[in-house]
Amino acid sequence: MHQQQQWKLEGDYFEGCNCNSICPCIFMGNPTEENCKVALGWHIQKGYYNDINLDELNAAAVFVTPGNMFTGPKWKAALYIDERAKPEQREALINIFSGKAGGFFGIAAKHIAELMGVRYIPIEFNANGKRRSMRIQDALELDVEGIEGADPNKESLVVNPKFTVAAPFDPIVARSTKNIYHDHGQEWDNSGKNAFYSRFAHSP
Repeated sequence: MHQQQQWKLEGDYFEGCNCNSICPCIFMGNPTEENCKVALGWHIQKGYYNDINLDELNAAAVFVTPGNMFTGPKWKAALYIDERAKPEQREALINIFSGKAGGFFGIAAKHIAELMGVRYIPIEFNANGKRRSMRIQDALELDVEGIEGADPNKESLVVNPKFTVAAPFDPIVARSTKNIYHDHGQEWDNSGKNAFYSRFAHSP
């Protein structure tokens, strides 16, 4: 039933992981640290699920993978939904980000073995130039900044990756200045490691 729901999300996305730049996972390679610990955030500028408006809400996810993201053991995941969302908006976002409504998240859900938890919690998301930041109360501090290329006025892109969270947008290469997480029995400080950001647009 959920596969037939009409929905669309678009806005700003970014992530930070424990790989040394640039993360091989976008070409379906093995993570540089033999496992992947990644935090992702989405700011929905415009969004809907059937007749439910999802504008200006935030969501985040954490994935822990014990090997190659595509051929290795399946992942653990945690989901965070904007506390400001009303009950019907929460249900819509859960249906989308859990993969029940299909699209990119439906594909990702096939790789997940354990959902560690879903929390409705304050999520602060900021985008300014080549910088992105996210705060999840008592769980995550993530700040990233685009890596400067030969032309400092242009963003450095990975063109035509095999896999990306926000296709068809090419991921912009960044590095985390802060990436600290502690929740669901997981704890890390991956500051200084790989990051990406871009626009996103998802639908069934």
